Parts: sequence; C-alpha cells; structure tokens
Amino acid sequence: MTRSETTPSPRRQELLEAAYAYALRSGLGELSLRPLAEEIGSSPRVLLYLFGSKDDLIRSLLARARASELEALRHAGDRVGRTEGVGAAARVLWDWLSDDAHRALLRLWVESYARSLIDPDGPWAGFARATVEDWLALLAEHQPAELRANEAGRTQRTLVLAVLRGALLDLLATGDTARTTAALHLQLDALP
Repeated sequence: MTRSETTPSPRRQELLEAAYAYALRSGLGELSLRPLAEEIGSSPRVLLYLFGSKDDLIRSLLARARASELEALRHAGDRVGRTEGVGAAARVLWDWLSDDAHRALLRLWVESYARSLIDPDGPWAGFARATVEDWLALLAEHQPAELRANEAGRTQRTLVLAVLRGALLDLLATGDTARTTAALHLQLDALP
C-alpha cells in the first residue's frame, strides 16, 4: 500500500494534476522523476513519498487519464438519446475524438495502450484491456436492452469500437479529418 492510499493529501492531488499536464505535453514513455519534479515545482523525493514509486506515479497518471477520457466520452455520449442507437452515439463520440483540442489526451492514450501491450507486467499492465471494457460499456448504454444482453449486441459494439479506434489511429497519424470522418460514417451507415 502506498503512502497515497493511506493518507490522501491536497499536495498529492496538486502534484498529480501538474504531472498529468506534463504527461499530456511530454508523454510517459521516457518519464524521469528529476525533470518531472523540476517542471512541476517539486522534488523526486517528495514524488516518491507521495506516490510510493515511479511505477505507482505512472499508474496514478494512467488512472487520471482514463478518468478524463471516460468523463469526456460519457459527456459526449450523453448528447445522444439512449434510443438513438450505437451508430448515433459513435458519430457524437467521433466528433469529440476528432476535435483538435483532444489530441494530447488521445496521443497519451495511444502511447499508454501500446505500452500496455508491450510491457504487460509494468505500470501499464491492464490499461489496454480496461479501456476496451470501458468503451464497450459506454457503447452498450446506447443499445436497446435486448442487444446489450446478447452476443449480437457485443459483436456490434466491438465493430463500432474497432471502427472508432482505427479511424482515430489514422487521424492521429495523418491529421486528415475529412477522410477519416467520411470512412467512419460510411461504416456506421452500414450498421443494422
């Protein structure tokens, strides 16, 4: 159990937010405590005291990033009525995903997702699987009850998620919003 789990503090939260802003700018792959601490007005010793270890700090940052992503996606999804279907929800989610304002968070997500696959025993462990489950649950909220509960519904959610993520990776690589949006809409139009 880390110090942060036994004694949460306002300073820990303040440093977590500052470290999160740093991670959005710089990523997590090459995170080093000394430059991070200098950038956020702390010291490596304080970070280790508050977070327990560098790996625990990374886990806290990943949890923070997931919380931000889910909150934003849930808010975007809430703009669609629950009866409009998963395709309508995916279009609204894509509007959020393709907005330039969210590129830093999405690049951090891609980095963390990939690291989770490459280093399954490190601080990224389980990140990719957890985000898949998060997104599938979010998409399920926009399916009729009978689809939510059966294999056909899960398959539909998986297809929509694959299309969203594929388009997102392409968009992050190319910046071509018009082409990726058109491709996404073409696929979503084919949904039953």
